[in-house]
Amino acid sequence: MVAKLDYYWGGGHVQNKINRKKLLKNSATMEQMKTIGLIGGMSWESSKIYYDYINTMVKQRLGGSHSAKNIMISVNFSEIEKLTFQGHWNKIGAIMAMHSKKLQTAGADMILLCTNTIHLVSGAIENTVHIPFLHIADAVGEKITSKGLKKVGLLGTKFTMEREFYTQKLMGTYELEVIVPFAAERQLVHDIIYNELVHGVFTEDSKKICVALIKKLEKRGAEGIILGCTELPLLVADKDVDIPVFDTTKIHAQKAVDLALM
Repeated sequence: MVAKLDYYWGGGHVQNKINRKKLLKNSATMEQMKTIGLIGGMSWESSKIYYDYINTMVKQRLGGSHSAKNIMISVNFSEIEKLTFQGHWNKIGAIMAMHSKKLQTAGADMILLCTNTIHLVSGAIENTVHIPFLHIADAVGEKITSKGLKKVGLLGTKFTMEREFYTQKLMGTYELEVIVPFAAERQLVHDIIYNELVHGVFTEDSKKICVALIKKLEKRGAEGIILGCTELPLLVADKDVDIPVFDTTKIHAQKAVDLALM
């Protein structure tokens, strides 16, 4: 085997030894790689970005043809959306718990819920499985504090902006000051998300609205902006605003990859 490696790699004995060590190290990492469990479909527009990010990040870390070990269960978003607007959070929690258990049984080593809003029922997942559940607000809070920021703006659905499940974790655990748009503006973002983004519709007008709201939050002292809906980074990017934006999808995916390759 060594002779074959020397033949194909070329470039001298020293270089071949380095390449062999790198290959062996990556092979060991691959064998130890943990399996990422994903609950997707909320919406599938952002779930496919999770899949892309996770596999791309693993390839960047390990090189070659490496990809992530992952299992995804994708729900019918129409059913979840209906229950959401009816306020049937217990039913949503039961559905998420059921799928989390399926992921655990299938061999997942951790669970990601590929949405911000449905983390409102994260307790149902944590109480059902014994494998780690990676809360998206924890991943985001860690990222923001690593940048030294203290005050951030939050855009997302009304549930994410107005309920305590998200903001309290950021404020309590990470001591961040979190501000959100005013009531009419929150409704505007909420409508853009549910009427357009989850259906794969991304318009320049909606982008301008969100950028304008970010500028307002900046004037109120926000040092950065949490794009607290996994579809929002598909509409607004770093280059569109003057302050840092935190892509919750990418940050969440990175946290999973870090744990998978530990």
